[in-house]
Amino acid sequence: MKVTVDFEECLKDSPRFRAALEEVEGDVTELELKLDKLVKLCIAMIDTGKAFCMANKQFMNGIRDLAQYSCKDALVETNLTKFSDTLQEMINYHNILFDQTQRSIKAQLQTFVKEDIKKFKDAKKQFEKVSEEKENALVKNAQVQRNKQHEVEEATNILTATRKCFRHIALDYVLQINVLQSKRRSEILKSMLSFMYAHLTFFHQGYDLFSELGPYMKDLGAQLDQLAVDAAKEKRDMEQKHSTIQQKDYSGDDTKLEYNVDAANGIVMEGYLFKRASNAFKTWNRRWFSIQNNQLVYQKKFKDNPTVVVEDLRLCTVKHCEDIERRFCFEVVSPTKSCMLQADSEKLRQAWIKAVQTSIATAYREKGDESEKQEKKSSPSTGSLESGSETKEKLLKGESALQRVQCIPGNAACCDCGLADPRWASINLGITLCIECSGIHRSLGVHFSKVRSLTLDSWEPELLKLMCELGNDVINRIYEAKLEKVGVKKPQPGSQRQEKEAYIKAKYVERKFVEKQPAAAVSPLESGTKVIPQSWEEKRHSAPEKSLLAVEQGAASPKVIVILPKTVRSSDSGIQQSVDDSREHLASTVSVNSLYEPEGDKQESSVFCDSRQLSPGLHLYRAAFEKNLPDMAEALAHGAEVNWVNMEENKATPLIQAVRGGSLVTCEFLLQNGANVNIRDMKGRGPLHHATVLGHTGYLVVPEYDNSYWQVCLFLKRGANQHATDEDGKDPLSIAVEAANADIVTLLRLARMNEEMRESEGLYGQPGDEIYQDIFRDFSQMASNNPEKLNRFQQSDSQKP
Repeated sequence: MKVTVDFEECLKDSPRFRAALEEVEGDVTELELKLDKLVKLCIAMIDTGKAFCMANKQFMNGIRDLAQYSCKDALVETNLTKFSDTLQEMINYHNILFDQTQRSIKAQLQTFVKEDIKKFKDAKKQFEKVSEEKENALVKNAQVQRNKQHEVEEATNILTATRKCFRHIALDYVLQINVLQSKRRSEILKSMLSFMYAHLTFFHQGYDLFSELGPYMKDLGAQLDQLAVDAAKEKRDMEQKHSTIQQKDYSGDDTKLEYNVDAANGIVMEGYLFKRASNAFKTWNRRWFSIQNNQLVYQKKFKDNPTVVVEDLRLCTVKHCEDIERRFCFEVVSPTKSCMLQADSEKLRQAWIKAVQTSIATAYREKGDESEKQEKKSSPSTGSLESGSETKEKLLKGESALQRVQCIPGNAACCDCGLADPRWASINLGITLCIECSGIHRSLGVHFSKVRSLTLDSWEPELLKLMCELGNDVINRIYEAKLEKVGVKKPQPGSQRQEKEAYIKAKYVERKFVEKQPAAAVSPLESGTKVIPQSWEEKRHSAPEKSLLAVEQGAASPKVIVILPKTVRSSDSGIQQSVDDSREHLASTVSVNSLYEPEGDKQESSVFCDSRQLSPGLHLYRAAFEKNLPDMAEALAHGAEVNWVNMEENKATPLIQAVRGGSLVTCEFLLQNGANVNIRDMKGRGPLHHATVLGHTGYLVVPEYDNSYWQVCLFLKRGANQHATDEDGKDPLSIAVEAANADIVTLLRLARMNEEMRESEGLYGQPGDEIYQDIFRDFSQMASNNPEKLNRFQQSDSQKP
């Protein structure tokens, strides 16, 4: 209830004024009680909400424990982990809601009670005091006798001063009353509006989160329906098998025990036999025997390690034993010992004897093949992997990723609103975001922004390096170039969500603040002018021991003189060849791309000029080779097609140029922004072909450390088709084999084996074997943290000229 007090009535000090004061004072007292009660209820709600979050977190941890327990069931583990991560996000949103509630309701209303109502109470005390003094002065003035002139004058002066003071205090009191009555409305509604906006944000974030989860849940529901159908079918099959087995007669004489020397699991035959101990008592014990890997072994329990009876069946014989009292016995004799065994029937004894004899014959036949297999097994599959004693480095995640990314200029605050300590990132833009802006970025779609948590998600090394190459300052110089010109005000951390959402859409979707490019001049590609890339010219002077570039004016294409290392490792014998021997097999001048193009069909070299004169597609194409991520981001902001095709250079794409430039981070940036890993050039070669070709480390024309191993690993992880062939009918594996590049051959063969294994087991869309994933993770970690281990052919200091 709003009650105002008139200033005129205050000067009169009329009964109406006193009645109004009494009404206001009662109303304020009741208001204070209501606000105190509301604050206490808010505190109780916040405490209860935090307890709910704590219980919810414990429940989420229980789901994660169940997921870890179900690690052998990929479907259960993957889905439970996905759901627990989503619940963790909701817990974070709840905590944010409770923090906002505490600021908007508890803190704001408590401030109103402690400051504004307290001022009202202080003013009331002063008014009551001066009002009492005024009453006393009036009474004293009335009581003075007429004939006492001195007392009359003194009482009159006191009354005048008291009335003047009363009017000032009364006017101040009335002012405080009216201000309080006016402010109470705004303070109460402001706090409630903030509280409701907090709820709006909470439910919007939850809606966005579960909207992304919706298709995933729908797919899971379809899988569960199929699982139910499969389970019902399996149940019927099991019931039918159960009925069939019940009808059979399993007497000891009718038991059949077959053997198979070509069994997939390597076990030729297995079953129970009695074994006579070699101790003094000659006791007989029943054990589970099996013939596997040309050995005769047994075990007491399934979890026990098998005990080897015969190391090599080629060195033993088997015979019947009729000179002991027990029936169905046979003996396996090796050069060092003999083993007496007993079957349950004559038929089983004959089956075991025949199985041993057949295994002996098979072992002799496979002796040569086994030796070759042992040699292959003993040789290292890849020289880039370390021994098992060296611990595997895990993916950077959590606080490590947060600290590294926030060290980049501008990343300590949200790229779009400036809120400090952002915990989210857009991996294709290379920026950091606060939680509210990250929710808005999610709503834009992954074709505009791919959001990932800096603390909750795992970070691959190449992705972390990509984040460190860009940053908020770089991206804002591009996407906010015209911000001041258009007169748009950038949102602040406290701005409303609608304001932030409109700004972010204008910035990234509509690109209203990107500086327009001037009209493109005639491209050197169109005019035929040949320009030497500046980066190559700098590298020519900085690394003379690796390559030397000499451009001939008027030639069909720039010529590159390749200075070979003093020693080149042979792919077969490992011997060292001299530079002179190597030069006999390599022409002294080759074009930039002649290492992987037939003679007579060499392409023109990439021609670059000022980026302001290039079309966005050509700008992206040039920057991809120069490994200039800020320029690439600028080209995309200007509308460059990430899969742009350069018709002047064999229909090469920016991703192929990134491979030629030798940068893995550049490739990762293009892939994160939607580059197709399987688009091929005019000669039928995709990025995987080019990365494999550039694995000729000893002959690289790009005078830079060789990233081809990591690029091959990256493209295989991103679904590159390794079966695609170029115009010469060669796939990447054939090229790597011809180049004798052991590491790339190993990666391609492992990927092919993993693909075949997934197809044979029906695991379409699944990552496949864990060992395969571990090896690829090792390659990524090594290329990120120990790149020198992959640079096999790098010259030593003693070899450098």
